Amino acid sequence: MQITFTHEGSFGHVDVTCGPNRNPAEVGALPGSADLAQCIATIEHPARGYRSLFGWVQLVKSTDNAFSGRRFEIDPFDPFAVHDGAPTPYCWYGIVPTLFDAPSRDDRAKLHWEAHSFLAVSPRGGDTSRVVTALLGFSWGFDINEVGDVQVRQVARLTGDQWNEHTGYLGQSYPGWKFSLSDGDW
Repeated sequence: MQITFTHEGSFGHVDVTCGPNRNPAEVGALPGSADLAQCIATIEHPARGYRSLFGWVQLVKSTDNAFSGRRFEIDPFDPFAVHDGAPTPYCWYGIVPTLFDAPSRDDRAKLHWEAHSFLAVSPRGGDTSRVVTALLGFSWGFDINEVGDVQVRQVARLTGDQWNEHTGYLGQSYPGWKFSLSDGDW
């Protein structure tokens, strides 16, 4: 799926692919990620250097998460413990960062796993305010049925209103940050 966006007056797009993880070792994923969804989202935008600093905010709703699938929570992905002591809502950030995720579950019990992934920006150039403004979003995930069969969910574009539904939780989770509301149109 290709999703377009505008940033600093220029058009860009994100290419999203999501499918079964057929070879976890090849992508450095845990063995329990086999056949579960694997998502890659790459950014194309004409900005260069610091103007191309973007981040990915990802929330997950899973029937085995802290809320038992009743609501979304921030993705706990932090492989190098970089967020310890420096809390940030961004799972991935940098100069045109790629979103890559390959969730893992050793147990193949019945499960619903859904991610809401948002491309976002924050002020730069000496502006120390911590404001997150989403530019686009998409959902992806997988389901495991009663007998352990996996069904990868189709990627779907999210709306600005769906971002707005998450801003209250994000503000509570990251009190040092502000989360701009979308006008609903992306």
